Amino acid sequence: MNSIFSRIAGLLLAAFAAAGAVQHAAAAYPERPIRLIVPFAPQGPNDVLARLVGARLTDSWGQQVVVDNRPGAGTIIGTELLVRSQPDGYTLLMISASTAVNPTLKKKLPYDTLKEIVPLVQLASSPTVLVVHPSVQANSISELVALAKAKPGGLTFASGGTGTTTHLAGELFANSAGIKWTHVPYKGTGPANIDLLGGRVSGMFGTFLPVIPHIKSGRMRAIGVTSLKRSPALPDVPAVAESLPGFEAVSFFGIATPAGVPKAVRDKLNREIARIITEPAMRDNLRKQGTDAVGNTEAQFTAFFRGEMKKWAKVIKDAGIAAN
Repeated sequence: MNSIFSRIAGLLLAAFAAAGAVQHAAAAYPERPIRLIVPFAPQGPNDVLARLVGARLTDSWGQQVVVDNRPGAGTIIGTELLVRSQPDGYTLLMISASTAVNPTLKKKLPYDTLKEIVPLVQLASSPTVLVVHPSVQANSISELVALAKAKPGGLTFASGGTGTTTHLAGELFANSAGIKWTHVPYKGTGPANIDLLGGRVSGMFGTFLPVIPHIKSGRMRAIGVTSLKRSPALPDVPAVAESLPGFEAVSFFGIATPAGVPKAVRDKLNREIARIITEPAMRDNLRKQGTDAVGNTEAQFTAFFRGEMKKWAKVIKDAGIAAN
């Protein structure tokens, strides 16, 4: 009997010691530089946000946050680096809609998105704006829908590539409006913008920063924004949802950890990153660029991320987008 009690006491002591070690590690975290993987090329929105937050974390904690751009394979290269890293909080990953759609879009992934990636905190969300070439005889959503129905498949919409937010927004719009228009994928939104300016495609769901100057110059016509409400960056442009209730197609940007990072470390990261991204100056700066700061909890971001996975999986299947 004594040996049983001794064994139980030993197990309890070991558990208390382990818990104490985890708490100590969380309190001391970070003790060395943090690697923030961006699975995109430099200068895009994910990269810009990563560098903004990384610089502020460096100032807060006195440890360098190193932004590591690892583009390729539709974010799979960078994501695999995260899931293969040590789950100690020293390797983080920028995640976005691409991370959410890959399980449906790709035939096979080298990781399990739901089991091996922990959505830590959402940094921001940003709608796109439906723009058309001035030659398109439509000044509103209702006029564009009527034009598309009169010429099934005759209108074209550009995107930054198959499976991107700019593509899926176009497919969701077609499904919601009951129209058919032809998708023209490009290798990035830059080439898509160029062809829209040249009138070689009818329209596209463009990201705010590149298209706002062209809207103001009259070289593109804004038809609607894809947030549920109007954007402060384009207050005179109606939300698509004003004509198609419930329509929403936003880009989101967040940070994830690999599964297995101690909760105390994740909580510390979440609190500090959420504080940084929601500071008034940061929030105002992002708003001017058509982006809304979020800074939610891990549970809230996880629920949102899983909801996006389900939403876009349905769009991909309904549109018959071929997986590769």
